[in-house]
Amino acid sequence: MKFTHLLNPDNIRQGVMASSKKRILEILSEIVGAETGEDTQICFEHLCEREKVGCTALGGGIALPRAKLSQGEKPIAVFLQLTTPIDYKAPDNREVDLLLALFIPIGLCQQFAPCLPEIAKKLTNKTLTKQLRAAKSKEEIWDIFCKLDQHSEDESVAVSAS
Repeated sequence: MKFTHLLNPDNIRQGVMASSKKRILEILSEIVGAETGEDTQICFEHLCEREKVGCTALGGGIALPRAKLSQGEKPIAVFLQLTTPIDYKAPDNREVDLLLALFIPIGLCQQFAPCLPEIAKKLTNKTLTKQLRAAKSKEEIWDIFCKLDQHSEDESVAVSAS
């Protein structure tokens, strides 16, 4: 799964200031609501419901919150780079400063579920997280994801050629 198939530059926020997990989930809901027309309160409630099932922090200061969308034809991602890490109740007790939120149309949830471990593995790569934390603009963050996708594509071509 390519990040650039899920994410677009308009859904990237760099230097976000927020003081709580609740506020982060509100920001994510506002962004996806503006993108899709989905009710922001419903998006927020879906994110909160998922967090009640289990914390979506991956460790290492990264979180992968997700929620269902009632409409849409493809999953949508929103990326936030925070100015100050927040307590996210992560399993490693590390505060979170990088979030990639996934919003998946209800009809695609089963189909998309197998992609989550791959996305989580890529997101927790230390080289990637270092680059994302150092990025100074949303354009720079977008470029990092584009290069990651290209690198992944190059690797799969090399494997299939052998």
